[in-house]
Amino acid sequence: MTSQEKHISLFSIPVLVAALGYFVDIYDLLLFLIVRIKSLADFGLSGEEITTQGLRITSWQMGGLLIGGFLWGIMGDKKGRLSVLFGSILLYSLANVANGFAHTVNQYLICRFIAGIGLAGELGAGITLVSELISKEKRGIATSLVAGVGLTGAVVAFFIAQHFEWRTCYFIGGGLGLVLLLLRVRVFESGMFKNIQHTAVSKGNLLMFFTNAARFRKYLFSILIGLPTWYVIGILVSFSKEAGVEMNISGEIDPGKAVMYAYAAISVGDILIGLLSQLLKSRKKALFIFYGITAFGIIMYFRLNDATPQAMYWVCALVGFGTGFWAIFVTMAAEQFGTNLRATATTTIPNMVRGALSLIILFFNSLKASYGFLHAAAYTGIVVMLLSLVAAYFSEETYDKDLNFTEE
Repeated sequence: MTSQEKHISLFSIPVLVAALGYFVDIYDLLLFLIVRIKSLADFGLSGEEITTQGLRITSWQMGGLLIGGFLWGIMGDKKGRLSVLFGSILLYSLANVANGFAHTVNQYLICRFIAGIGLAGELGAGITLVSELISKEKRGIATSLVAGVGLTGAVVAFFIAQHFEWRTCYFIGGGLGLVLLLLRVRVFESGMFKNIQHTAVSKGNLLMFFTNAARFRKYLFSILIGLPTWYVIGILVSFSKEAGVEMNISGEIDPGKAVMYAYAAISVGDILIGLLSQLLKSRKKALFIFYGITAFGIIMYFRLNDATPQAMYWVCALVGFGTGFWAIFVTMAAEQFGTNLRATATTTIPNMVRGALSLIILFFNSLKASYGFLHAAAYTGIVVMLLSLVAAYFSEETYDKDLNFTEE
């Protein structure tokens, strides 16, 4: 660790930039879910068309995240964490500015796909950089602060959408990212990366995750651990309006407001799970406690028959709080792999989870035709939670782990 890094605090510029970068990332990532109905209606769509095209655009955005995760992850280990952190911010900022000029569904889809590629890099690069700069005693708190601050971007996106036309919301998101780039002059590269930058060790080699059985198992389990987050957001919260109709909820539900409630709670959960992990001195114990909260929230969601829209919003907050394990999930990914593969792992794993939403939606749609919306959503949730519980049980405990090592 360099002399510069020894004095890195929880509120240093690198942590601040990572947190603000993730704030803009989440603002842009969730903005479509918030303005989905309003923006697609502006294109002349209505009813089932909005649902169908909304799922299509969401799937393409998540596909962009999946592709971008691999591109940025490999670059992060080969060229450095900072190149990814700021390259990704630049790409998704420009894509969101372009999104404000879209006038057809296909133009909208293309902009969200490109934005997805850009959005894929920021979180992984930020968490990798912070994990390598902060002492292992404070690592969990630092990454939780990054995620907790970042996730409030969804709340801000909701309130911005209440006061501005949807195109302006995209312009604001793009502008925030471009302003953030001005802070890059105060951020420095990870010493761990610089120590191996000019060595012969293989860096960012994606095949290394598949050529060693133990390493592949760690990689696969790291992905499965995070599945409930995007099941909750991508199915339960995003389509709360459709679920409300099925459950005879009195009054119309605003999906954007549901997203706001969920992400406000996720932000709180992400900070608290970092503190809980430090208190328990275990990532896994904290994770299982939040899994329990998530499962309880999902059960409550499907018991909202004849309830009010406000009850739906509060249950979305409950399941959101439960899935506030995103920070620990990504931190565990960073802690399980060596410096020469860490950026690749930490960037691809959360984006594999985000990209897996497309598969979750496919599975959900295949069940919906036979069982209806609610039963299909419930069965999908059962499968997702079981996969994640098994993966977490067999995963390594990474609390207090020294990250100064490489993969052979």
